[in-house]
Amino acid sequence: MGSIRRPILFVSYAESGLLNPLLVLAEELSRRGVEDLWFAADEKARDDIAAAKAGTAVEFASLGEVVSRMSAVTWDDRTYREVTQRSRFKAHRAVIKHSFAPESRVEKYRRLEALVDEVKPALMVIESMCQFGHELAITKRIPFVLGVPFVPSNVLTSHVPFARSYTPRGFPVPHSGLPLEMSLTQRIANQLFRLRTLGMFMTSSMRKVVEEDNRIRAELGIAPEARQMMARIDHAEMVLCYSVPELDYPFPVPEKVRLVGAMVPPLPQAPDDGGLSGWLSARDSVVYMGFGTITRLTREQVGALVEVTRRLAGRHSVLWKLPEEQQELLPAPETLPDNLRIESWVLSQLDVLAHPSVKVFFTHAGGNGYHEGLYFGKPLVVRPLWVDCDDQAVRGQDFGVSLTLDRPETVDPDDVFGKLTRVLDDDSFRERAEHFGELLRAAGGRRAAADLLLGLPALATH
Repeated sequence: MGSIRRPILFVSYAESGLLNPLLVLAEELSRRGVEDLWFAADEKARDDIAAAKAGTAVEFASLGEVVSRMSAVTWDDRTYREVTQRSRFKAHRAVIKHSFAPESRVEKYRRLEALVDEVKPALMVIESMCQFGHELAITKRIPFVLGVPFVPSNVLTSHVPFARSYTPRGFPVPHSGLPLEMSLTQRIANQLFRLRTLGMFMTSSMRKVVEEDNRIRAELGIAPEARQMMARIDHAEMVLCYSVPELDYPFPVPEKVRLVGAMVPPLPQAPDDGGLSGWLSARDSVVYMGFGTITRLTREQVGALVEVTRRLAGRHSVLWKLPEEQQELLPAPETLPDNLRIESWVLSQLDVLAHPSVKVFFTHAGGNGYHEGLYFGKPLVVRPLWVDCDDQAVRGQDFGVSLTLDRPETVDPDDVFGKLTRVLDDDSFRERAEHFGELLRAAGGRRAAADLLLGLPALATH
């Protein structure tokens, strides 16, 4: 008798912050010899998915080219300024208005539907932002697991009033950047955030988009139950969250939400790193500056960070991951301080963060960076960028592992230098970061996630 097929189909956008944790999980299953692994993503992710093979094959299924409206790295400068402005609600509104594009998911949905009909997956593992993925799984009644690279309340808290929410009334709304303990003004702002989010869908322009969304859903045959606000949570077999309860504000976490800590592959990822590890080892204290793939610095901001590096000379070196297209904003090479090393790309940010010479991570505090820095016991200085970054920044500050810039939009050298110096000199930040690092590692990461996945009824062989 032949073995019973139990295909597992991963689905994600190609944005690295969304894709990478699922790649780590797929690679872990491949390493364990699990058969019939499939990964559906935009064509851009083909090479990354091919590299996930550590034992058995991980078959790539293309969902076509990247849709610009759904990929923040492709947005024009005007859109970038709107979605990263410091008014948290206006930025939140700009993200929704720009990315709520029903027609953009039609081809993705149809390609994924054709793949599902061919592969007949026993289980789908879907990145939490991939709406067409969970809509299809619910419609086809395919068991699915949701992967979440943010703190758990990000996906368990409603953005609008009166809707179902898994967090208590008055809990900080995602993307608001508000703390748990709020002043009266902040409590009012929190409620207004919800009301204003609801209100934006009542404008004539957004009603037209909603009508178009309803038409497309009907055309694609998407089940009505897939349209509910919390559908991706309610219908998931399990929600894998790459965090720990202690890194979010306290609330009763539903049983189906399993917090497994940061998804870190076996290290080193890149032993042949062009001499970077040797450079790090030759220094006692290094500040690592890495602001993700979306951040676009101005000439003034780049100059301010060079000035901060100059002020740190004599005590600390700086490794700066700065995209090549932004390096033209740097001052003349001969004027750069000797304690600065610039890389357009590091082969493994995790290898860098794991290095004992790295003492602080200067970051935008995206979901992965926030958790990965703390996984290795590194305190943070945060220049929050957008959406979830402010939420993680306020939690990190409340939990004593980070400080947030007072004016992230200007990158004031005095502010940055002061925050970095304080985190570097005050051992309490390191001690707290190491405490949370222990919790993140104890949560089990990729191994715990794989165990939970393989233990689901959908993959049972008898």
